[in-house]
Amino acid sequence: MIKSNPLRWRRLMGRVRSFLSKPANIILLVFFIILTLLTLYPLVILLWETVIVHAGREARAIGLKKGATTLYHFKRLLFTLDDGGAGGIRLSNSWIQFYEPLFNTLSVSITSSAIAIAFGGTVAWFVARTNIKYKKFISTVFVFPYIMPSWTLALFWQSFFKNVNVGTGTSNGIMASVFGIFVPQWFVYGYFPISFVLGLHYAPFAYILIGGILRNMDANLEEAATILKTPRSRILSRITLPIVMPAMMSTLLLVFASSMSAYAVPIFLGSPVRYYVLSTKMKSLMDTYSGQAYIIAAVMILFGVIILALNKKMTGSRKSFTTVTGKSSQIALVNLKRANRPIALLLVVILALAAVLPLITFAAESVIIKAGDYSFSNMTLEFWIGKDLQYLDQGDSNGILFSPKVWKALGYSLALAVTCALVAGTSGMLVGYGIAKRKNSKLANAVNSLSFFPYLMPSLAFGAIYLAMSTRVSWLNGFVLLALVGSVKYLPFASRSGVNAMLQLSGEIEEAALVVAVPWWKRMTRIIFPIQKATFLSGYLLPMISCMRELSLFVLLVPTSNTILTTMLMQYSEKGWAQFGNAINLLIIVVVLTLNFTVNKLTGASIDKGVGG
Repeated sequence: MIKSNPLRWRRLMGRVRSFLSKPANIILLVFFIILTLLTLYPLVILLWETVIVHAGREARAIGLKKGATTLYHFKRLLFTLDDGGAGGIRLSNSWIQFYEPLFNTLSVSITSSAIAIAFGGTVAWFVARTNIKYKKFISTVFVFPYIMPSWTLALFWQSFFKNVNVGTGTSNGIMASVFGIFVPQWFVYGYFPISFVLGLHYAPFAYILIGGILRNMDANLEEAATILKTPRSRILSRITLPIVMPAMMSTLLLVFASSMSAYAVPIFLGSPVRYYVLSTKMKSLMDTYSGQAYIIAAVMILFGVIILALNKKMTGSRKSFTTVTGKSSQIALVNLKRANRPIALLLVVILALAAVLPLITFAAESVIIKAGDYSFSNMTLEFWIGKDLQYLDQGDSNGILFSPKVWKALGYSLALAVTCALVAGTSGMLVGYGIAKRKNSKLANAVNSLSFFPYLMPSLAFGAIYLAMSTRVSWLNGFVLLALVGSVKYLPFASRSGVNAMLQLSGEIEEAALVVAVPWWKRMTRIIFPIQKATFLSGYLLPMISCMRELSLFVLLVPTSNTILTTMLMQYSEKGWAQFGNAINLLIIVVVLTLNFTVNKLTGASIDKGVGG
């Protein structure tokens, strides 16, 4: 027995050396440890917050000291019943604070996901697989709704369609003031506008992820079916759709999780008519009954985990999603014939209304003096280039182009966005490589789930948890805190792009390099990255754009001395300086477009190059 121990030890060490000799295993092991610390630990803190007493009104209501454990939060939020008298038993606090917002949240999330996939996927197919006209315009403009913060799209919807007959509005928007059209309340506030705005905002997810696969898939698959005179509808349903199914499921997961945690859009388009979702209820309870707020956050995460499991089951049942091999293939574009120009013009008009019109509205709102009056006599550029303005506090007395505070916030925002993009993008590419190479292994599945898990956590709760963590770790503050939170939160964007790109690549490509003893780092930089450059770069650009226009995630973490553009925009809007808020919003969009253009010129790729065109 004693003699066998050295043999067992040598076998164990041999297995360890064999495991560590593969770069994919090392990558997965390292990221498993890092992501466990950065995702599961915050989750443990979140769950602990649901069963302890917090200071303030909550402690007085429960009658226990701060820090004591209790199940009162669950009872109050989920099972509070009031005697309805002659009307019988009715839900009171539980219905108002949880069940009704839950129903509203599910309705909005399902609808917005359907809109995003249908709209984004359809446009991606037209751009990537047909000879439709105006591809460059469509491909470039389609990402505008994502570049713009979702809450500014909500502001656009509100300012364009509001009128004195709906909600709590006391003034008319552009539609009522200029055209004399007064739309009904359901069109301005509530379920429909929230779902539509979120679906429009997240449609570029489907456009980029689905379009990237459509562009790189082997055209021989569709051409073989065409030779056999297979109807186009059958080719789409039996060949094209199954190939893009992983990207569609990833898009569904992203949009559903995003919609469930969306806060700003429901606030602007739901609160005026008391249409609440889980995120808005969570924010309101955070200031009074924090324990109940964290329960709502946990429920939102639970739904995300369920969707993640469904996504894994549907995509995991497939043996392979390889659509890019070492063999060359020429994409045969579908000829739209006479329908080409009408379809192209229809898409141009839709995109103009969805992407260009908001920009025009923001520009108009940034130069008008009196709200509701859009005549040229009521317009001025002083909000952009004026000096010593009477509207602003001391220290903010210039228009945004001459404000040192604005330029400082812009520099801080750019540094934060670039840092998050580099960290999240590189990590996502490595994670994608490891998961693809060790597909269906326990370690790969664990890292795959952990890499996406941060996106399932509501931004407000995620920021609050890391703020609490920063009080326990001395070095976790300021820029380091923001960069860490942003990188972890936006890793799912990069990891989805990395996984989708790597699952397309045939193993033959890297195996050919292994035969001639090409090192791993050279295989990554000289072979794998160049082949899937467009998809990988979207993994860098998506976190950067998200970071540039993020509000909910950073609002609790940004130091007052180093504000970023989005928090400054919010501060101006809260003070009633709508002109400056709209001007800063335009500045954010221009900066992001400039970054995208610069990357395009330097590398030949951009956020819309996921589909090409």
